[in-house]
Amino acid sequence: MGPTPKLPPGPAGATLAGLDNRSALILRELVETYVETGEPVGSRTLSRRLPLGLSPATIRNAMADLEDAGLLYAPHTSAGRLPTERGLRLFVDGLLEFGALGEEERDAIAARCAASGRSLQETLGEAGQMLSGLAGAAGLVVAPTSDGALRHIEFVALGPGRALVVLVHDDGQVENRVIEVPPGLPPSALQQASNYLNARLAGRTIDEARGVIAAEIAANRTALDALTQQVIEAGLGTWTGGQGGSLIVRGQARLLETIDQAARVQEIKRLFERLEQQETMLRLLDLAQRGEGVQIFIGAESGLFDSAGLSMVVAPFRNGQERIVGAIGVIGPTRINYGKVIPVVDYTARVIGRLLG
Repeated sequence: MGPTPKLPPGPAGATLAGLDNRSALILRELVETYVETGEPVGSRTLSRRLPLGLSPATIRNAMADLEDAGLLYAPHTSAGRLPTERGLRLFVDGLLEFGALGEEERDAIAARCAASGRSLQETLGEAGQMLSGLAGAAGLVVAPTSDGALRHIEFVALGPGRALVVLVHDDGQVENRVIEVPPGLPPSALQQASNYLNARLAGRTIDEARGVIAAEIAANRTALDALTQQVIEAGLGTWTGGQGGSLIVRGQARLLETIDQAARVQEIKRLFERLEQQETMLRLLDLAQRGEGVQIFIGAESGLFDSAGLSMVVAPFRNGQERIVGAIGVIGPTRINYGKVIPVVDYTARVIGRLLG
């Protein structure tokens, strides 16, 4: 399946130093059992699963030491133990055994991502849906924008104060964005704006066209009325002033299904509200760019959510010039199957990169 995904370093103190082999095996088995069941894990369960022939009493003593080290905790008196965020980080960084993707799995991922007749946006949406299904979580894709030459632009009225801008690039990629326009804008103004821009966009990038048009407007060399000029400036402005792109989220319901408590459901809903904000998309892309491979963020490590209970696995994808142009991954509960999800996210990002290349 290619090189093993590269993981980011964990927080300070989350190393294997200080754990003997037995404690490390107990921690790994406990986390893997927790990932499977979502329930606290007791010493008798571990005694049956571990191949060491350890008694429940011996395992309890080791678990007590792991708890003192901040790697496990007991949710209830006399209950089994659950891993803390620090324990999960230690597991991911040093104890995780990756599941190998078989040839059939790789072929299936490539086929779903590369189905012909779809736009790039549809392909990325399908990739996010696929990851959602495989991980039992919400799939995330930061979709790139094209910085190539343009072929056509169109303004479409959506309702009072809103219009859709449709950009068609020379490579056939289509981008859609919603802009605000003056209330009561006549349809003729949208048509005039489309005609004016199309006469100047062909063969130019957005930045190039914007410079030409801004110079014309500043020199009063146009016959545009004030309303049409506002539409043009809003339509061009939505593609400039920083990184663009869009955030595709698939499988929100799968994530909500894993959350039992009403308070947690409200937290997830607030997370989805944040995911709709542009700055969150840029933050996701920034997180993906920190390393060459898959990045794993447990609990509040990413800064996207403030509380425990959620993890994010995200990987960047690159275009033909090896420039990072987007990211793909999942957000799920902390007990997602890291050993399965990480290589799937890694391979999917590689497939998307090859398609872009």
